[in-house]
Amino acid sequence: MKHARRLVAGSLAAGALALSLTGCGDGAAPTERLGPKAKATQEPSAAPASPSASASAPSAGGASDEAYRKWGLTAPVAYAPKPAQKPQLPKADPGKVPVIDRIPVAPEDKVVFLTFDDGAEKDPEFLRMAADLQLPISMFLTDSAASSDYGHFEKLRDNGSASTINNHTLTHPNLRTLPFAAQKHEICGQQDRLEKRFGRRPPLFRPPFGNYNDDTLRAASECGVSSLVLWRVSMQINNFQYAEGSALKPGDIILAHFRGPAELKGATETQMTARMLQRIQEQGYRIGRLEDYL
Repeated sequence: MKHARRLVAGSLAAGALALSLTGCGDGAAPTERLGPKAKATQEPSAAPASPSASASAPSAGGASDEAYRKWGLTAPVAYAPKPAQKPQLPKADPGKVPVIDRIPVAPEDKVVFLTFDDGAEKDPEFLRMAADLQLPISMFLTDSAASSDYGHFEKLRDNGSASTINNHTLTHPNLRTLPFAAQKHEICGQQDRLEKRFGRRPPLFRPPFGNYNDDTLRAASECGVSSLVLWRVSMQINNFQYAEGSALKPGDIILAHFRGPAELKGATETQMTARMLQRIQEQGYRIGRLEDYL
């Protein structure tokens, strides 16, 4: 129980840091909230070139040898296998969902998890990249941003990487400013739409900006959510921003966004993702599938 309280407390801290990690502000217009122009730290000027040649099809359980070079990487992406036993996660109070901001893995288990939010950018090159590299991505989709082409995210889900589609509300509000009924409408409404469109009620939910309160936890539970998922690391244009320290930690959940050149200062979604993978590789980490640990 003490461990659970520490994790939830850490989640609250991560939520408090969400605005600085994403560049979102409570007073921003909806379009700005869905595409914040985040400030990156120590950005290098070099960018991976956008590919044009096709690569070999990925083999089961990972990418082909050619794929990583195609997408501007100098080494293959390392993947963590599904754990033999799921880690012990915090227990929620009755009628609420648990809050997860880092997966409690062993200190020597250098595994991190990729999550992408919103759904404003729908770049077909990113679909090719994710399929070539077999990136296991947990998507958290906002209806107002993603619904213009849910088929794009269906292709990402069905590319063989075991990526998943989860809930990020209908309209991306700051839930802490809303009463319980309005929060439930935002969460349950998106549960209903995603279930109708994709055939499955999402088990995971991420509140916009990482902002939530007790009403959020109760509403999510009543909407059929099993866990509220936050993060400790945010990918900007070229580099990570950390909620604590200056390096990845085992079990870190990484936040990225489906964003295009207008929000990335001219960089593409694939270039941003290549840089993110490079930073993970530089620190000696593997990528796991979040749902395998929850």
